[in-house]
Amino acid sequence: MSKPPHTSPDAAAAPAASHPTAPADAAQGMSKGLTSYGDRGFSLFLRKAFIKGAGYTDAALERPVIGITNTGSSYNPCHGNMPQLLEALKRGVLMEGGLPMDFPTLSIHESFSAPTSMYLRNLMSMDTEELIRAQPMDAIVLIGGCDKTVPAQLMGAASAGLPAIQLITGSMLTGSHRSERVGACTDCRRYWGKFRAEEIDAEEIADVNNQLVASVGTCSVMGTASTMACIAEALGMTVPGGASPPAVTADRMRVAERTGIEAVRMARARLGIDQILTAKAFENAMRVLLAIGGSTNGIVHLTAIAGRMGFDVDLHALDRMGLETPVLLDLKPSGDHYMEDFHDAGGMATLLRELKPLLHLDALTVTGRTLGEELEAAGPGFKQHVVRPFDQPIYPQGGIAVLWGNLAPGGAIIKQSAADPKLMEHEGRAVVFENAEDLALRIDDPALDVHADDILVLKNIGPKGAPGMPEAGYLPIPKKLAKAGVKDMVRISDGRMSGTAFGTIVLHVTPEAAVGGPLAHVRSGDRIRLSVAARAIELLVDDAELARRAAAHPVVEPTAERGYRKLFLQTVTQADQGVDFDFLRATQRRGKTPTA
Repeated sequence: MSKPPHTSPDAAAAPAASHPTAPADAAQGMSKGLTSYGDRGFSLFLRKAFIKGAGYTDAALERPVIGITNTGSSYNPCHGNMPQLLEALKRGVLMEGGLPMDFPTLSIHESFSAPTSMYLRNLMSMDTEELIRAQPMDAIVLIGGCDKTVPAQLMGAASAGLPAIQLITGSMLTGSHRSERVGACTDCRRYWGKFRAEEIDAEEIADVNNQLVASVGTCSVMGTASTMACIAEALGMTVPGGASPPAVTADRMRVAERTGIEAVRMARARLGIDQILTAKAFENAMRVLLAIGGSTNGIVHLTAIAGRMGFDVDLHALDRMGLETPVLLDLKPSGDHYMEDFHDAGGMATLLRELKPLLHLDALTVTGRTLGEELEAAGPGFKQHVVRPFDQPIYPQGGIAVLWGNLAPGGAIIKQSAADPKLMEHEGRAVVFENAEDLALRIDDPALDVHADDILVLKNIGPKGAPGMPEAGYLPIPKKLAKAGVKDMVRISDGRMSGTAFGTIVLHVTPEAAVGGPLAHVRSGDRIRLSVAARAIELLVDDAELARRAAAHPVVEPTAERGYRKLFLQTVTQADQGVDFDFLRATQRRGKTPTA
């Protein structure tokens, strides 16, 4: 397996002086953030007494302290390489003269979180932020991989304001089912669709279940985890080449070691996260999201991270960027390959070279060097077939398009690169499901009044409606249609779908049904028109009729009596603001991004 850019010893030994220096704080290392006993001297004395009980010397405690979020969990196989990552990361910190201090935080896995991992993302961000603030450290290394962990950590670190660097856990290896290469989780959905259509039997679906996840690590396709890994590198928040190495490779361990080295250099130089997460960095990340055919979830997460830094994402400008940013990465679900192939093709450096004319090359990275400088250091590249040349794209426009209309006054999203071209200009009859339970009860009912050219509509799976905006927007094809050979239909909801999913699916309809958005008043039999070319999603019902429906059936927003759910329902924002809690967004707005 080829090495990613910047895995050489020379890259790891780049001089610390390359980091720009910010003004020094008064307290550093173990003297930071002392517990209040009314006597600073005693507070430090007591802290040192306790930490020395673990065997530390005064010499060790005088080093820059590098905090490390340990997100290992038996419930999170995406982070199953955490022990090896910690070992390599701590080695890098010690090599550069720092003191590594790991501590546990929440760890969220998509498949092991009810009602959905998105429901817990903001809680993990708060956990991360508060522990960074509470404990003495000069820089923080954020170890994340599975879908919501990376955005949660970047959100928390953005709010905490310390020098921060992201370490991605890495993707899983692919497996083999009856000589066909398979990987989670695009192939999970493809084979489950075959099983529902009775194209394969119970024995084969059981066999493929053993092969879809061949190792620990995140999904091997361009799902949300891989999308956020690429976005983190595009933002300048990882070491160069940090997005693509698979979890169980030596390349991934070398990335961890280099991350430890850079974390110490960042601490010494006081390279704050606000110097990295700028408007230019977010615009670069948006370009990458569009060019990789990335997960639609990436928009929600980037919006939330930007909101923590005081930026608002302009969806109109994002859509304009999509018109000039083609899909270049040939990965499932928009293409044919897997993350390990992307790594072998040179990873993000190969993609960023093709995007250079559209990027802000002067954006700063965690190395203290600019994106342009890092690309120059990565060299000219080599022949490969996973990243297409700019003028020979896999899809001529960005993978994601933004839709507007009376059904989505605040916007909606479609992953056009993974949709059926024949359905992207479509008018059909609505078949409506009021919520996820209604869908589960009726979708496979042989008596369901549904035809292949209808439009499936699912309400009340938005931020408040579910709650947590689950990945239920990938509505299954009704079983009787699947058995008849139907592979795709237009589907509309106020929820999300996995980045590993595919189909002509309209998501993130804003405002959601649970807060009284127009989606709440759609009825079976209504006509809906989708035009991706015109960026339109229209309910063909006049305003007066919609007003009558709203008056006859007013929406009562969901509430809760106690705990985190009460906090969530009272403060969560809509998709266009990142589904963050309103009180966690930066109070001072710094403008809109992208501005293209």
